[in-house]
Amino acid sequence: MARKTALTFSYLSMRKLLLTLTVLIFLLIGAAATAGWWLLTTPVTPPDAVSLEVTPGSSLQLVAHHLEEQGIISHSLLLRVLARWHEQEHQIQAGRYTFVAAATAQEVLQRLVRGDVDRVSLTIPEGYTLQQIIERIDEAGYGETSRLWQLAQDQEFITSLDIEADSLEGYLFPETYRFVPGTTESALLRMMVEQLQHNLSAGKREAAGQLGLSLHEHITLASLIEKETGIVAEMPLISSVFHNRLAINMRLQTDPTVVYGVEDYTGTITRRHLNTPTPYNTYIIYGLPPGPIASPGRAALHAAVFPETSDYYYFVSRGDGSHYFSRTLREHNNAVQKYLRNRR
Repeated sequence: MARKTALTFSYLSMRKLLLTLTVLIFLLIGAAATAGWWLLTTPVTPPDAVSLEVTPGSSLQLVAHHLEEQGIISHSLLLRVLARWHEQEHQIQAGRYTFVAAATAQEVLQRLVRGDVDRVSLTIPEGYTLQQIIERIDEAGYGETSRLWQLAQDQEFITSLDIEADSLEGYLFPETYRFVPGTTESALLRMMVEQLQHNLSAGKREAAGQLGLSLHEHITLASLIEKETGIVAEMPLISSVFHNRLAINMRLQTDPTVVYGVEDYTGTITRRHLNTPTPYNTYIIYGLPPGPIASPGRAALHAAVFPETSDYYYFVSRGDGSHYFSRTLREHNNAVQKYLRNRR
């Protein structure tokens, strides 16, 4: 009887011990799950703006270690587990990342997978010449002048961009570009040409064809319009004057082409400039110059192939950025005298 009682007590003790252990295990699992959930969902705020350079071929373990070391995530193991869970261990993108705002480990991982790296910006204004664009790129530290000039005139490179021209003058679209540091000169120029092609819609191409303009002539005409006026509303009317003149084989006589063709321009067009024979002097040559004289923007590209209907053949600057348009030479000469007097 005593032996039976002892066995019963031992059995009950064992059951109690197992039950206690089971409860403890569940509590530990619950605590671990709670801690894990807390780690997953609690954003970590870096002590300051932190930049991290992920070099090509860096292991996830090394990247996670640096992230924990700099206070971007709480535990490197957590990031590695997350990456393995999502099968993203080998999808980390190289580049420089800057962490400022609070973020969860999941958000940090997704930034690394997306390649949400730091980007720099470069703005090219409408009407900039190729020389001005190259100077701006060089001054910003995003390319070397000699390399940019070499590419801009390299026929093999130009042909690879699906362009039929002697240089990239006019083909580098004016825009604000964002790109990763270290982008090569060729990639940067290609980006600008692709942006131009993106802005040459099927409608513009069709309209140019109906006007008998090649792509090169379209961009050339748009560049003249861009340099003549900064007022978008005037561009279709400026375009109509050029189209009207071209239709009757009348010289375009536009000053910006003269400026582009001379090397000693100091801010004032002289009679000598007007009489200097260059391929771009539209006071001497007939038709369009041999190529663009600057990079036209969206409005100028549109106006070049969608001119306003008018019977104007002349225009003169009013001195305030706008222009006065005339139908006859007499009317134009009177307007020139009037606005010249006003300027004096």
